[in-house]
Amino acid sequence: QVQLVESGGGLVQPGGSLRLSCAASGFSFSSSAMNWYRQAPGKERELVAAITKTGGTTTYADSVKGRFTISRDNAKNTVYLQMNSLKPEDTAAYYCYAPFRAWGQGTQVTVSS
Repeated sequence: QVQLVESGGGLVQPGGSLRLSCAASGFSFSSSAMNWYRQAPGKERELVAAITKTGGTTTYADSVKGRFTISRDNAKNTVYLQMNSLKPEDTAAYYCYAPFRAWGQGTQVTVSS
């Protein structure tokens, strides 16, 4: 059974940092690209960051470039999203996605003073 479980969300002040984790099971993690998406209330889900199966190539939405970093540890079947210099507009539910396989349940990130 394919499963993705996110963790690490929470409430943080503007300018703060959080690291999200997504633990994968039930498929060959090292053979899969991985993505992070987010969805704010009333908005469509948007791609935040993507990483190839080896981690050699990463891509980012313009809104998070220079602030967020996606990485992966294939030995731990885990993908990460390091989020720095957080802004109120980063508030959203964050989801990891294994293309054509599964979505995680999401973890809430709230940036507020």
